[in-house]
Amino acid sequence: MDSPFLVFATVLVALVIAVLWRRRLEAAATGRIVTERSRAVAQGSHKARLQYPSVDLTNCIGCGACVRACPEDGVLQLAYGQAVVVHGARCVGHGLCASSCPTSAIALTLGDLKDRRDLPTIDHDLQAIGRPGLFLAGEITGFALIRTAVTHGAQVARAAKQRLAASPQDASIPDLLVIGLGPAGLSCMLAAKELGLHAVGVDQAEALGGTVAAYPRRKLVMTQPMDLPLHGRLKRLEYTKEQLVALWQELARTHELQVHLGVTVERIEQREDGAFAVVVAGRLMVAKNVCLAVGRRGTPNRLGVAGEELPKVAYSLLDAESYRDRHILVVGGGDSAIEAALALAEQPGNTVALSYRKAFFSRLKAKNEKRIQAAMADGLVRSCMATVVEEITPDEVVIRAVDATGAEQADERDDNATAGGVAVATQRLPNDHVFVFAGGKPPFPLLETAGVSFDPANRPADGAQLERGTGLLLAMCLTLVGLVALIAIRHAYADYFDLAPAWRSASSLHEILRPQSRLGLTVGVVAVVLFLSNLLYLIRRSLRLGRYLPGSLKRWMNMHVATGLGACLLAVLHSGFSIRDSAGGHALLTMIIVVAAGVVGRWFYAFVPRAQNGRQQGIDEVGTQVAAIASEWDLSGRGLNAEARRLVESSVDQARIGRNFFSRIFGLVRSQWELGRKLKQFSVHARNDGMPAHRAGRILRLAKRSHRLALQLAYYDDLRSLLSTWRWMHRWLAVLLLTLTVVHIVSAVRFGDVDFGLLLGAAGK
Repeated sequence: MDSPFLVFATVLVALVIAVLWRRRLEAAATGRIVTERSRAVAQGSHKARLQYPSVDLTNCIGCGACVRACPEDGVLQLAYGQAVVVHGARCVGHGLCASSCPTSAIALTLGDLKDRRDLPTIDHDLQAIGRPGLFLAGEITGFALIRTAVTHGAQVARAAKQRLAASPQDASIPDLLVIGLGPAGLSCMLAAKELGLHAVGVDQAEALGGTVAAYPRRKLVMTQPMDLPLHGRLKRLEYTKEQLVALWQELARTHELQVHLGVTVERIEQREDGAFAVVVAGRLMVAKNVCLAVGRRGTPNRLGVAGEELPKVAYSLLDAESYRDRHILVVGGGDSAIEAALALAEQPGNTVALSYRKAFFSRLKAKNEKRIQAAMADGLVRSCMATVVEEITPDEVVIRAVDATGAEQADERDDNATAGGVAVATQRLPNDHVFVFAGGKPPFPLLETAGVSFDPANRPADGAQLERGTGLLLAMCLTLVGLVALIAIRHAYADYFDLAPAWRSASSLHEILRPQSRLGLTVGVVAVVLFLSNLLYLIRRSLRLGRYLPGSLKRWMNMHVATGLGACLLAVLHSGFSIRDSAGGHALLTMIIVVAAGVVGRWFYAFVPRAQNGRQQGIDEVGTQVAAIASEWDLSGRGLNAEARRLVESSVDQARIGRNFFSRIFGLVRSQWELGRKLKQFSVHARNDGMPAHRAGRILRLAKRSHRLALQLAYYDDLRSLLSTWRWMHRWLAVLLLTLTVVHIVSAVRFGDVDFGLLLGAAGK
């Protein structure tokens, strides 16, 4: 064994050791993230009630830009080299993660809308399905961020303008009636004024601002810039509620907006001519378009206990500094409740207790959760977790213990019994004020009478979910053509290529087919060009350099596959179908290993759960599909159907994907082989039992799909870890290949008989 081969083998072994060591360190960090997400899932904080970031793992390059951009701690983390949503409930919809992602792999979503019956069905113009001219904006659509509400309001005004242009109506009635004058409604009014529309606004509150006006004093309500119609860019990073409401009031006066405050909308109906008849405080108003910007809170939820009608019970806190030397109970476990409890606890002489029906907080911002836990530990806020209010009296409040899920315990009366500050049964607390933050009843009845649908079946299909081609099939077809051509060349000149490399110089074909010939050099140069083009994919995935290359990541991936396979085929032809113990031979061997690893990697990716558009899916989406598959099995009847289902389940159980790279590969291969063997036996049994071929085929297809989904669900984290290891190894093998290629070219030019003048001469001709 010569020294060059020893050097090559040593470098390869060192690379493998480095990969394994690096992966062990990454696995430890990832393990902590996975554990944290498991805790979030158990507490219900992994998904928000409304918007939260959705990560397209197909395009995620693991740069961490989204993690750094998110102002809310713990929403996004990096696991297995890619972004993952950990505490989705902490997301408030800033959208900074999406805007900072260099590959557009993140989007704010409302989750799987197929099962959401608390969100109105609207089109892309925010228009209610089946009710042309009836628009919804702001929080009622599911997005609570002020900036989003402002954007919605302006969007509705533009859509109303387009609708009016398409079908002009009576000029004597307003073009637009805006119901609700919070951020969305005021933005809609300002945008309508800017577009020359006659708009009228109404609100049941006595002042402008909507929900924002009811926030506590000096509360920060906006932390990022936004564009406001007729005003321009709000460039300040922080606005208190007083500052923002004052700005809205000033704009309403300056632009003479036609608004009516302190009035209630009772009914909305659409007339035959397309206009809307709206009953406001007993008076009929008619408008060509209507914008519902009413928010989601609506009427505050009441506790339904005796004494709730007392004047000391409130459902909002405007000024914590007004309360001193008081016994106060705050009810609720959301951010509003926590912020109120902390603000009240800071005032001199106050004793503050916090009652929440669950044993833990599941939907708090990270900052609020840390602050309330510290306040409870320091005794500033009395913890009454897993309790509900049973009765309110002028001087006391009675709270009752429930279990961790919020269900009431048995009626065990033991006044003042506590365990570590947490109620065990019934407690009586001295009390001067009760603040209830239990959410509100959304104004859904008003929307439903207006014709707004909440039926998921009426939602328009998301174009992003439609199946699209990846272009990979074309790359594989071109590679197949190249492979056939390579085999044909090998067969046509078998007399030369069958000779040992040392004996080829005696052949008459040597000057034509040797690597240093004009043909050989041309093939080699093209192979190098394809290889360098192949490396551009890594640059496209780079955070800093990727923005300089046009095109989607998916197209660059297809090119990566095509150029990699093409370069390998040409390199084999350039070498004369022989691997020598030289830098060039080692480069060719490494290239073959890299290509083989790429093929294996594509096989790995077949196990990654994907939507119809190719987007990688999260574990929650896979779980939903598995449940659907189980239902499909149940509807298929018994007999051989049940037998096929048992074959799938046993195959998945026997996969036993291990904790290291190679054992995971073996587990997947073994599971696929086992399933194929068992399904062949099933086919024989089906034919023997006289089962029709079409039914047997359907069961086999269902079995294969079930097997893949079950593997994805059972070994989701293992599969992601496997892919992460493969990507890292594949990347460093490419670096080794690049190094050997450079060494080969330098050696051939300096020490070989390479004459690039042959190529120049060929180009001149």
